[in-house]
Amino acid sequence: MSELVPGGNIPLPRGPVSVRVPGDFDVSALITDDGGKVAGDGDFVFYNQPQAPGARLRGDTLTVDPSRLRPGATRVTVAVSPSDPGTALSALPSPTLRVDDARGHALTRFTPARPRQETVLLLAEFYRRGEGWKLRALGQGYADGLAGLARDFGVEIDDDPTPDAPAPDTGGTTASAPDGFLDLVNSSRAAAGSRPVLVDPRLVSAARAHAAAMAAAGTLSVETRDGVSVHQRVVSAGFAYLTVGEHLVSGPRTPAEFVAYCLGTERTRRTLHDAAVTHAGWASVTGGPSGDTYWTALWALPLTPDGLARTTAEVVELTNRRRTGAGLPPLAADPRLAHAAQAHSADMVARDFYSHTDPDGGGPWGRAAAAGAGHRTVGENIACGQRSPAAVVEGWMNSPGHRANILKADFTHIGVGLAGGGRAGTYWTQLFGG
Repeated sequence: MSELVPGGNIPLPRGPVSVRVPGDFDVSALITDDGGKVAGDGDFVFYNQPQAPGARLRGDTLTVDPSRLRPGATRVTVAVSPSDPGTALSALPSPTLRVDDARGHALTRFTPARPRQETVLLLAEFYRRGEGWKLRALGQGYADGLAGLARDFGVEIDDDPTPDAPAPDTGGTTASAPDGFLDLVNSSRAAAGSRPVLVDPRLVSAARAHAAAMAAAGTLSVETRDGVSVHQRVVSAGFAYLTVGEHLVSGPRTPAEFVAYCLGTERTRRTLHDAAVTHAGWASVTGGPSGDTYWTALWALPLTPDGLARTTAEVVELTNRRRTGAGLPPLAADPRLAHAAQAHSADMVARDFYSHTDPDGGGPWGRAAAAGAGHRTVGENIACGQRSPAAVVEGWMNSPGHRANILKADFTHIGVGLAGGGRAGTYWTQLFGG
C-alpha cells in the first residue's frame, strides 16, 4: 500500500472504491464539475444527506463509484470535520484516510499535517483524467466550517442561528469575497483582449486563507509566518495548476479600488490581463494589528496532461533554439529523461526542498538510470519561481552553469518536468543525456 503526500496522486481501478477515516470525525463529500461547482444541493453528501448518485456515506466510510456519478461530474472532494461540534480539529489526532478497492484491498493511505485553527479539513479529491479516475491527496485546512465550505462549492445553505461548530478565533479580522469583483475583472480583461475568467471555489478558499494569514501578521508576504506560501495553499486547496499568478495588496477598501490598483503598473496589469489564465479566486480580510484590508487574488490555469505536454515541449523547443543559434545540433526528446525530470520536480514540491540531491541522497545520475535512460553523460538544470517556458529558459541562459549544460556539445537528449505548488511556486527540471 502506498503512502501519499500532499499533492501526490494515484490512478484508481475501475469500479467502486471506499474511503475510510477512523476516529472522531464526520466525513462529507462534494460532487462537482471542472469549474468546482455542485449542480445542486443533492451533490453535498454528509451525515444528514448520506447518499447521491455514485456516492454513499455509512458511518466513517464513503464509497464512491465514478461510473455512477451524475452526468457532468468530474470531481469528488472529501472533507472531514469533528464529530463533536464542541471539539476543535487541533484537539484531535491528525485524521488518516485509507482507500480500498471493491475487494477490500488497500490502495493507499494519507495522513496530513495536524490542523491548527481550521474547523474542516479537505483530505482528498477524486478527479477524472481522460477515461480514467485518479485520487489526489490535499490536506488543506478550512476555517469557515462545513456550511462555509459547502457555500463556496455552490450549495445553498440556510443560515442557522445555532452554528454546527464554534467560530474560529480570527483575531478580530473580517473576511469577505467582494461582490462585483468578477464583473470588474472581466470587463478589464475584455478591453485588453483576454478571455473572461471563471471563479473557482478552491482558489477562493486559498485566497481567503492567505489574506487572513497576512492580516493576522500585519504584513504582505508570499509566505506567511506560519511557513505556508500562497502557492502551497493553492495546491493544498485541490487546485493543481500549470501556471499561477497572484496579487497581494493592502489598502484598497472596495473591488473598484483594488482593480484600479492592479491597472496602475505594467507588472500588476500584466497579471490581471494574462491571457493564459482561465480561473480566479479572491478574498479580502480587514483587521489584524493595523486594521488594514488585505487582499489576495489568484489567477490560474489548471494542470492537464495536454497542457503539461505543451509546456514541456515549449521548453525543449526554446532550449534547442539556443543550441542551434550557437551552432550546435538540437536535443532529441527522451521520454525516460522526461519521466525522471517530472518526478524530480514533483518530489521537490511534495517534500519541500530545492536541490539536485533529494532528501534520500539521490542525484541526477541515479534518477536517469532508475527511469531506464542509459546515457553515459548526464546533466541537470533546476529552477523555481518562473511562470513560463520563456522565463525559465531565459533564466538558465543568464546563469553560467546552467547555460553550459544547455550548450554542452556532448548532450544529445533532453527531458523536461515541472510541478506547481511548492514554497517558491513552480519547480522546473531539465535532465540532459549524452
